[in-house]
Amino acid sequence: MGRIAHRFGRVEPRPRARQLVLGLLSDLPRKNCWTIAEHTGDASPDGLQHLLGRAKWDADLVRDDLRAFVLEQLADDQAVLVVDETGDLKKGRHTVGVQRQYTGTAGRIENAQVAVYLTYASRHGHAGIDRSLYLPRSWSDDPERCRRAAVPEEIGFATKPQLAQQMIERALDSEVPAAWAAGDEVYGDNPHLRAVLEKRQLGYVLAVSSTHRIPTPACPQRASHLVKLIPRRAWQKLSAGHGAKGHRWYDWAQIAISTPDLAGHEHLLIRRNRRTGDLAYYRCYSPRPVPLSTLAKVAGSRWTVEETFQSSKTLAGLDEHQVRRWDSWHRWVTLALLAHAFLAVTAALERRDQTPADDGTSTDGLVPLTCNEIQRLFTALIAQPTRDLAHRLRWSIWRRRHQARARHSHYRRQAGLQP
Repeated sequence: MGRIAHRFGRVEPRPRARQLVLGLLSDLPRKNCWTIAEHTGDASPDGLQHLLGRAKWDADLVRDDLRAFVLEQLADDQAVLVVDETGDLKKGRHTVGVQRQYTGTAGRIENAQVAVYLTYASRHGHAGIDRSLYLPRSWSDDPERCRRAAVPEEIGFATKPQLAQQMIERALDSEVPAAWAAGDEVYGDNPHLRAVLEKRQLGYVLAVSSTHRIPTPACPQRASHLVKLIPRRAWQKLSAGHGAKGHRWYDWAQIAISTPDLAGHEHLLIRRNRRTGDLAYYRCYSPRPVPLSTLAKVAGSRWTVEETFQSSKTLAGLDEHQVRRWDSWHRWVTLALLAHAFLAVTAALERRDQTPADDGTSTDGLVPLTCNEIQRLFTALIAQPTRDLAHRLRWSIWRRRHQARARHSHYRRQAGLQP
């Protein structure tokens, strides 16, 4: 918290920011301004709501401090910049960016808010370092709706690959050490994003769909067609990295892609599940020749962003915000990523200080501390809640009074709409 204190021009927001991060690191079942304020001893959520909505501070500058903190401990010149989007289910239509759209969180079309995130994955560990809220055309084409949600006038429509490109270029411009980028089909099927990465000489292993067309000397061919031309002896059993239950073994093969005037090497990478035979396809680029094992390892690193989503939502309340405006969303999400980065970096330092056995345990017979266990210890030893009886009763009265006002307002609005 001392690292970001200078980002707040006044003294008052600094303890509020610390209070919010402590609440995000707590074991509260739901994390929002109400529950965190009660947990940390405030008489009402007004102070935290002011921090997120009206206080003067720049969430992008705090994001820069977050990135510097992660790199200070996890930097690796062979690191992978992993991009992916995730959705938060929301009700109503006034929360910035919300509309009915597909989200992998629900696995179907739902009323949701979608954002693209950038995760830094190295051999030391991984953590989120950037975020961009996806603003659908139903928002960007409605100036009045954007004005009510305080969306800056210069913000227009941008696709998810464009948001990913902006975050990757922002990281590279800040001299983030990385050799690769990875992402799913949304990003791999986008030729403009691939061209930008090639221009920046950043290698990539991006998933593509089975219908993705690969250039060949004859004519472009679907990836699913080219895989039929691979001889049996070309497949190699390689690990995509360590998982919770050991190595993740797959069969891998690659086909060279000849692209005129490209300064580098392109391949179609194919992964085959050894049990089911299911296939996955990747478009790959590297400035220099690399072995198949390296491409397989980079492809396997994409799971780190899913783990980041799961742990940052479960442990740091990334998706539990109850804010409607543009700045408020960026402030909550940035501080949630900062809280999660604290856990991820602490876990990485724990692993670095131990010599693991072949099965992943340490010499004392224990697995290294995980983010979950670090949060439990932190909550028990540091983030002690306020348990005063009078404080609990005051909050009960405050909640009931606020809910009574809300109910009264709803009934008045309903009555006014009656014919």
